[in-house]
This record gives sequence, C-alpha cells and structure tokens, in this order.
Amino acid sequence: MDIEKIDSIIKAAIKEDMPQGDITSENIIPLDSDSEAVLIAQEKGVLAGIDVAERVFKIIDPFVSFENFFKDGQVVERGDKLAELLGNSISLLKGERIALNFLQRMSGIASLTRKFVKALEGSKTKVLDTRKTTPGLRILEKYAVKVGGGENHRFSLSDMALIKDNHLRLVGSIPKAIKLAKEKVKPGTKIEVETNNFDEVKEAVQSGADMIMLDNMSLEGMGEVVRWIKGRVPLEASGNIDLIKAKKIASIGIDYVSVGVLTHSFKSLNINMEFL
Repeated sequence: MDIEKIDSIIKAAIKEDMPQGDITSENIIPLDSDSEAVLIAQEKGVLAGIDVAERVFKIIDPFVSFENFFKDGQVVERGDKLAELLGNSISLLKGERIALNFLQRMSGIASLTRKFVKALEGSKTKVLDTRKTTPGLRILEKYAVKVGGGENHRFSLSDMALIKDNHLRLVGSIPKAIKLAKEKVKPGTKIEVETNNFDEVKEAVQSGADMIMLDNMSLEGMGEVVRWIKGRVPLEASGNIDLIKAKKIASIGIDYVSVGVLTHSFKSLNINMEFL
C-alpha cells in the first residue's frame, strides 16, 4: 500500500475524531501516565489492517510501542492476542477507536472474501471486488480483498474502459461504443462490456472487447456463452452473487465473479482493545 495515501486517510480520521483534542482523556488522565494495552480478537476471522492500526498510534505518538503477534492474511481465533501496546495512556486512548475502526472493517472484508475464495476452491473462477467501496477508503478496502485471497477489479474509472448499460443507452450500440473506445482511449487499455444476453455477448466479442461481463444472466445463459466463447475472451459474472450462486457459476467455467458485498455489506470482525 502507498504509505503516503494511508497516512493521509489516517490523519483525516484523526482530525474527524478529535478536531479539538480528546477532552475526556486530556482532562482526567495524568499527562505522564503510561499504560499497557492489548488488541484481542473476539471471534474467528482473517486479519487485515494490523499495520494500519499500528500506523494510527505512531502518527498520534511516535513513542508508542506496538508489537503485533499476527500478520495480515492469517486466521485468528476468539481470544487471540493480536498486538501489545505500551505508551502514554492518553495517546493510547486517542488512537483506540480509530485503529479499531480500520482493523475491524478491513478484517471483516478479508474474512468475507476468504469465504468466497474457499467456496470456489477446485475451480478456475476467481473472486473480484467492485468499486462499491466506502468513499475515501477504497485503497484500504481493496487491499483487504487481496488479503482475503480475492483479486482487484479496476481501482478507478481511469484504469480501464468498462462499457455498461447506461453508456449504451447514450451511445446507441455495443459496436459503436467499442469503436469509440478503441479510437480514443490510451493504447493497451482494456475494454470490457456489460452484457445481458447471448446476442449482446456476440456483438461485444465480434467488436473486439477484451473482457465480457455477464450481468444478472441465468446459469443456463452463462453456460451457453461459455460453450460459444471457448476461452477466447475472459468472462465475468456479476449481479447479486452470494456464496451459493458463486459455486454454481464456478461449475459452469466462468473466469471471474465480481462480488459487491465484499466491500458494501461485510460484517466487521469483532476486535477489542483492553488496558492491562
């Protein structure tokens, strides 16, 4: 991850959480008080964001000691001590909620992603994320998907041309949209087209699309496409995909499933910070 971008996100979170300091801790805790604290997992899951959590405390107070016992990507169990902190009590209190917010959410995303990855084991199908991320936190959330074993789709609208239904309503047709994209985007930029039926898939392939998205298509329809494509163009299935549906799609031979719930409907992993 880009440390400068991560630091800017953390600093914005700090400013949001204490625009004029921590008026509770700063007024009732002695300035010279030091404490030891631990981060403890309250449930099983995949850890993600432990280094981000450490960075929160280091930005607040460079003298805080942070020793982690697990790395991102490792499975943690209920009761596992994830890290031990030692430092100024006020500094630890200031960083507690911000660090946990990042750590819990990122670990929740990684844990859900790992479930999808496990469900697809034995198939060639890969799990992709989407741009359905929390504004301003995309770099962290997409990192968490990678930690969970998934793959990142485009990071932003600038990364690849993805021609979707609203584009087609404005442009008029798949061939015209692909032609315009090929003429105007930077050479080497991939062009993907969202399709809803077999005829649109044919149009997209014959017009030179680099990747085809099968949006809310039936399993039977996807199977027909796979048999016709024969591996010529990568296929991505999308549209309200859960674990059960993902398994069925994988059995057909689709290359990718894009799963929006990874970053918009995940459950944060329960992690606590306890002072000793």
